[in-house]
Amino acid sequence: MDRNFARALALVLKSEGGWSDNPADPGGATMKGVTLANYRRYVQANATKDDLRHISDAQIATVYRRFYWDAVAGAELPDGVDYAVFDFAVNSGQGRAAKYLQAVVGVAQDGRIGPDTIAAVESKPAGVVVDALCDARMAFLKRLPTWGTFGKGWQSRVASVRANALKMTAQSASAPPAPVPAPQPPTPAPAAPVPPIPAPEPVLVPAPAKSNRNSFIVLIIMGVSALLAWLGIH
Repeated sequence: MDRNFARALALVLKSEGGWSDNPADPGGATMKGVTLANYRRYVQANATKDDLRHISDAQIATVYRRFYWDAVAGAELPDGVDYAVFDFAVNSGQGRAAKYLQAVVGVAQDGRIGPDTIAAVESKPAGVVVDALCDARMAFLKRLPTWGTFGKGWQSRVASVRANALKMTAQSASAPPAPVPAPQPPTPAPAAPVPPIPAPEPVLVPAPAKSNRNSFIVLIIMGVSALLAWLGIH
């Protein structure tokens, strides 16, 4: 898995050591496992051996990620298997590491780790894949003509890879599952606004009609007034 890149790289660098320029090593001059050819490819095109000696940690990580980790789909492989394949690629080439992994899980050995290879790897216990891959790797190394020169170091390296890869596999298997978030109740839809209640219209109460008695009194007063006016004229 991609989260394992930094840990896997730290383990690889322990095996790779520091500066090396052994004429018997087909990789030529290397610094912490980075060859001069790869340094020129990913960092500085016209680099010298002295430039390689002073490679920075960030440059080392860039070379290892792009040239090895991504090439063997390290981010897609299970814990432990990712490191075992990664170290194999650094030590013996990406294509060879991929083909040996494919042989272990029983898919076509085209040297490219794609969906079919990953699915086949995931169908088997990671520890079984790690053991089988390390066994196949050791068998390959023992057939090399340089085994007499480098065999002891290679044997120690593969033993360390096996132990650390199996440890990563066991830690992954014993890790508690990620907590599942509790389902959240659905958010209720907002209530429709309640229309305002209209104010009641005023009720017009008609004025009470005057009684007949009042009307009669008015007529009497008018009559008396008229009579007095007539008497005054005469």
